[in-house]
Amino acid sequence: MTENSPLASAQDVEKHFRTGKLEVPALRGVSIDVHEGDFLALVGPSGSGKTTMLNLFGALDRPTRGEVDVLGRRLSTMSKGERAKLRLSSIGFVFQAYNLVPVLTAAENVEFVLELQGVGAIDRRERALAVLRELGLAELADRRPNELSGGQQQRVAVARAIAARPRLVLADEPSANLDSKSAEQLMALMRTLHRAHGVTFVFSTHDPRVVAHATRVVTLHDGKVVGDEVQHRSDDGSAKVE
Repeated sequence: MTENSPLASAQDVEKHFRTGKLEVPALRGVSIDVHEGDFLALVGPSGSGKTTMLNLFGALDRPTRGEVDVLGRRLSTMSKGERAKLRLSSIGFVFQAYNLVPVLTAAENVEFVLELQGVGAIDRRERALAVLRELGLAELADRRPNELSGGQQQRVAVARAIAARPRLVLADEPSANLDSKSAEQLMALMRTLHRAHGVTFVFSTHDPRVVAHATRVVTLHDGKVVGDEVQHRSDDGSAKVE
């Protein structure tokens, strides 16, 4: 991976899923480059291929045709184990359904990926608590998911995603289960993390509240890219598209 190469890249990618005897295309000739420092929204209606594209950038799947490169590695040349190591070391995930472990506290959920990375108990606890403090969750560190609101659970999920210091964070419909206030707080938080730590974010959404925070918007429709726009925010917070 050279200094100017994309952090993740899809080149003429197709992805098909088999349903019975039918092969259903989810992506049709998609090409997208994700650059270091992007705060990128993948938008489009349900079935447009947003989540499929996130799964490819997250090394959770491989394309049917075309090539996907992630952090300098080509997915088609990697084994399942190598892709798992790449995810563990360099990619954070924020899921629509939070995916917190119900029997673990907020701090323990944040520590989980660090433990998988082999970080020692004292160091991972310090890092987990530091991230929770940064996200305004220090007083909730010992609560389990069922003792937290939806917005708090999603913030814990973000804390878990960034605690391992990934270069790339992928968020699938992060605001889907949140009310307007919680969604706005979540996106403001992710923008702050993006600016403070230089983490590259790619999220899928059809929520205009989320799109308003993006600095780049890629639009998918029927598995094809139909738009790729840079978006700037003015002083009054409104979005401007170039």
